[in-house]
Amino acid sequence: MPRGVAITEPRQHLFAAAERVIAAAGPSQLTSRAVTREAGVATGLLFAHFANFDDFLTGYAVDRSFQIAANAAGLAERAGTGTVDANLSEAMLATPMITLVAVTRLVAYRPTLTEAVEAVLGSGNAALPALERAVVGYLAAERHIGRLPAAADTEALAVAVVGVVHHIALTDGDDPAAADRIRRAITALTTATTVNAVARRDDGS
Repeated sequence: MPRGVAITEPRQHLFAAAERVIAAAGPSQLTSRAVTREAGVATGLLFAHFANFDDFLTGYAVDRSFQIAANAAGLAERAGTGTVDANLSEAMLATPMITLVAVTRLVAYRPTLTEAVEAVLGSGNAALPALERAVVGYLAAERHIGRLPAAADTEALAVAVVGVVHHIALTDGDDPAAADRIRRAITALTTATTVNAVARRDDGS
């Protein structure tokens, strides 16, 4: 970035740069110099907005965790519209894949960030757990109106759906086919849940 060019949202500019570093080189290579180099700014810009690099990482994790939760917050309102698998996939992928990849890998690499995020956003709100709660609420709503069988284990399905996102973000999130793999896995999970629930009902178990 040319010198003298104003950055409208410097914090977001730095956060986006951090995501690119993590996606390209992994969280172990994330340093203040790597972030500012990727952002095309002087190192001093980062420390003008954050007390230290740990404060930057916490700020990033809080911002992205909030974003993930906000993107999934309206999921339950979709009950009765579209298809269950499409609604779940849309909610899981509402956050850009590079963000899912970066925040998931960073929190796994620096587990102390979970506590730091939860100190700001509350327990269970670091990275992906908020997705699980949103999915549980949505599936319960779909079961209530009969679009999922009464015997469907909505909590187990929610764990599986978010587990798919977590696994792919950690392992293959930079693959161009990652989003499609998540959609296919969610379709398979919802189909299996429906089939198994019907089978249990018919067996009287």
